[in-house]
Amino acid sequence: MREATNQASEFIGRQAVIATMHRKEQAIAPLLQSSLGVSIHVPPDFNTDRLGTFTRDIKRPADQLATARLKAQAALDLTGGDLAIASEGSFGPHPEIPFVPCDRELVLLLDRQHNLEIVGQAISTQTNYRAQTVRSVDEAVAFATAVGFPKHGVVVMPTDGAIESAAIAKGITTKQELTQAVSKAIGQSERGTAHIETDMRAHYNPTRMQVIAAATENLIQLISQRCPSCQCPGFSIARRNPGLPCAWCHTPTLLPLSVTYRCQRCDFGQAKNFPDGQQTADPGNCAYCNP
Repeated sequence: MREATNQASEFIGRQAVIATMHRKEQAIAPLLQSSLGVSIHVPPDFNTDRLGTFTRDIKRPADQLATARLKAQAALDLTGGDLAIASEGSFGPHPEIPFVPCDRELVLLLDRQHNLEIVGQAISTQTNYRAQTVRSVDEAVAFATAVGFPKHGVVVMPTDGAIESAAIAKGITTKQELTQAVSKAIGQSERGTAHIETDMRAHYNPTRMQVIAAATENLIQLISQRCPSCQCPGFSIARRNPGLPCAWCHTPTLLPLSVTYRCQRCDFGQAKNFPDGQQTADPGNCAYCNP
């Protein structure tokens, strides 16, 4: 494990509050403790579900980043601290591979002492994010087995009507619980069906925990990147500039030709060409060669 270094001097010896009720500290805390030299505090009875649930019975109040920020602010307001970590995940089509599901995790550091916000990110196709309508317990068991049950939990609800918290069975990790939940949901459904999906809460999804850890690693890397002008941590990409030329016809494509790094404290900017290590784009990304 890495030891705290001068790169993390702003954080050594401070207490970081992790805004979670789903044991995300298991993935986040060891990395931050060893890399930044912080101690960790998880507020008891801190309810993040009020800011949205994966089961959609409570809608997220804002986009992914803004919601992570709200979590961090709420944790600091509750504890009176000045350093918070919050994580927020989203699941859906991969941004570059539309038919492949992915997990996008953000881990945000909010430092009121130094007026800093730094955000790590990880995008992974290693996810068991899935859902299915079933007509029997056997179908539900087959689905659950395919998504890693019982190490990964599942959620069951009726297929008819609006989603209500009382009708949703979460955190199912035994066959007995699964049988009872599916039988009940089918009995409540006019169609005789139940909806089953993976439980994407971190403490019921070890695969997601790994992606949260990867986002934490990215956060630590960004913290170590200091502004060349004022040495503020978190010198990171603020803009991607398209225009990488096609390898065949040299027409500019939408792929990045350069990226612009920007300091959030002094606003110093710095451009870097060919951020992906390629000086030309595959013709498959060219509007002329591959219309």
